Formats: sequence, C-alpha cells, structure tokens
Amino acid sequence: MPPVVSNLYEAKTNLSQLVDRAAAGEEIIIAKNGVPLARLVPLETQSVRRTPGGWEHGVEIADDFDAPLPPDVLAAFGA
Repeated sequence: MPPVVSNLYEAKTNLSQLVDRAAAGEEIIIAKNGVPLARLVPLETQSVRRTPGGWEHGVEIADDFDAPLPPDVLAAFGA
C-alpha cells in the first residue's frame, strides 16, 4: 500500500483523522509545498511476555531483617 501524502495545512486540519489512520497501519507522509518533511507511522508495540520469579537464588533475606536497628544506627538518623 503506497503512503498517503498530506499537505501540511491539510495535516494540521485533519491531524486526529491522520493519527487514527496511521494507528490502523497506514503510512502518512506530511509535505510542505510538495516536499516530504515527515512520516506518520504506527508505534510498534513491544509485548514481552513476563514470567514470574527469577530471583530465587539471587536474593537472600536475613532472618532478622525486620529487627529493630541498633542504637548507634538510630542515632545516625537523628532518632
């Protein structure tokens, strides 16, 4: 499918429709005085399938991770 060429004035007037057409897969060329200046194309969607987990052996949480801080550390925070 050849790209649609739209004059800059027409593109400003019909921007919403041109964006809809580009999102649907059309390539829109915006020209000024017949000279192509810009191309309006749909964004590529990157759908990466995520899998849960992966940190099972990379993170270790100490048994006392939620224990109160020692007094000298608390004093450093002004507590």
